[in-house]
Amino acid sequence: MLKIERANFIMRRLGELYPATPVPLDHRSLYELLVAVLLSAQCTDKRVNLVTPILFAEANTPFEMQHMKLDRIYEIIRPCGLAPKKSSAILELSKILVERYDGIVPENMKKLEELPGVGHKTASVVMSQGFGHPAFPVDTHIHRLAQRWGLTKGKNVVQTERDLKGIFPKSAWNKLHLQIIFYGREFCTAHGCDGRVCEICTTCYPNRKKPVQTKKP
Repeated sequence: MLKIERANFIMRRLGELYPATPVPLDHRSLYELLVAVLLSAQCTDKRVNLVTPILFAEANTPFEMQHMKLDRIYEIIRPCGLAPKKSSAILELSKILVERYDGIVPENMKKLEELPGVGHKTASVVMSQGFGHPAFPVDTHIHRLAQRWGLTKGKNVVQTERDLKGIFPKSAWNKLHLQIIFYGREFCTAHGCDGRVCEICTTCYPNRKKPVQTKKP
């Protein structure tokens, strides 16, 4: 099966499995989405969704968050991991949003990436899931599946993102990003599949004999 054939099969099958792609992080505004995505780094969406209602009950706008005590933010988000760094980032980005952008999350990739704690992946998620702009955020899970499915030989998420954008139509990026995450969690997990177990892996590579060694980003 050629790469383009694998890509077409994957897109078709994921569309059948996940016709709806709800944003997995609970939020009621672009600001809440930004903070939730920041908290999701090296943390499960499930845990983030348990923490954010507590945080947002106390402050759900940058105007309110900028006045919170750093220790209080830390206390609330501690279950998410990396809490010292994340709590400082949330406080500082809130101040910047108020000072530079009148409390509005900027609809601009470069400006988002300049915010504390907001890297390319977080900015891409906000641009795609928040503003609806075509983007293909690549985390470690998408990186792993893209290698198992022969869509990239990327040694890092930057190259993997470039390869995925090159093979899938731009109109499908936002939905595919979530569909791949959903599939990876349900069928092609880090330890539950080694490239020879799940339906997509076995369809793309029916004669694969050895497990796929993922090149970690």
